[in-house]
Amino acid sequence: MSLTQLARTKVQELTPYQSARRIGGQGHIWLNANEAADSGQFSLNCERLNRYPECQPPQVIERYAAYAGVNPERVLVSRGGDEGIELLIRTFCEPGSDRILITSPTYGMYAISAETNGVQVVDVPLTQARQPDFDGIIARLDEVKIVFLCSPNNPTGDLVDKAGLVRLLKAAQDKALVVVDEAYIEFCPAHSQVDLLNDYNNLVIIRTLSKAFGLAGIRCGFTLASPEVIGLLLKVIAPYPVAEPVAQIAAQALSEQGLLLMRQRVEDINRLKAGLAEQLQKHAQVQEVFAPNGNYLLVRFTPGSEIFARMSRAGIILRDFATRPGLADCIRITIGSRAEMDAVLDVLHKEQ
Repeated sequence: MSLTQLARTKVQELTPYQSARRIGGQGHIWLNANEAADSGQFSLNCERLNRYPECQPPQVIERYAAYAGVNPERVLVSRGGDEGIELLIRTFCEPGSDRILITSPTYGMYAISAETNGVQVVDVPLTQARQPDFDGIIARLDEVKIVFLCSPNNPTGDLVDKAGLVRLLKAAQDKALVVVDEAYIEFCPAHSQVDLLNDYNNLVIIRTLSKAFGLAGIRCGFTLASPEVIGLLLKVIAPYPVAEPVAQIAAQALSEQGLLLMRQRVEDINRLKAGLAEQLQKHAQVQEVFAPNGNYLLVRFTPGSEIFARMSRAGIILRDFATRPGLADCIRITIGSRAEMDAVLDVLHKEQ
């Protein structure tokens, strides 16, 4: 028997999540991973590196709770939002029998995390208006343990309708968790669903420091939920999920000065995004610019493959979504620095 045959059958068959770094590419302007153009400056105290870190660093928990407007017992910190997603699946879904529900096109890690853990996936695609099909989801609640929604949705940028979400939360009470992934919510904070946490104990919210905080490299995310859900996740999470340097940087990012820098970054990104969207709308090869709620724009070109190739030749690496259902000719452009946005527009205008 080969080593591959020793692996679980599901793992042998699995196609891994194609992260931006895994796909790679050749270029000098990287706009394919929704990373920030800068990270800021942080200091490190190395005196405690000989000790194992706290499982849940108190200062990080307290500062994030204050920032998010929730009680500390509703907060769990993990290795990025991705670990929060996987923890929920490992905690609430029985391998081989339970299912999660996704609404494609959406973030690919929900399905990958489920499949890796032997959990099946039910897909109820977004409606023509790119909203969750709440009627369709509610009709299948008896089949699933967790519903994953992304708001703003990656890659389309659309926001979940609050009235529809409330209707779903009520229908899912005592049946399923409803997870709203708010990785990009800092770019449209008025649309967070965090205010619903007190009313619905089956609501879970995923957050991250990777986007607006510019800290994708430290892998630090948060799960906001009822104390009961947080307590269950703490039974499953690894003993030392947050490294000491990560905790130190996260605490600084969540300080008063850190939050000020984050909000300035968001303001700059939103301004650059609006300018790029305006220019794209005028371009002859642009069919559609999708909802501008994250730190990216999804754009449907004519044809997308030709634009993608032109950008690649110029050393600009974007993310191609053409193979996703309903996203033919669509390319996602991360909002980088002004110079990077100018470079994108320069390529578009030169060969128009």
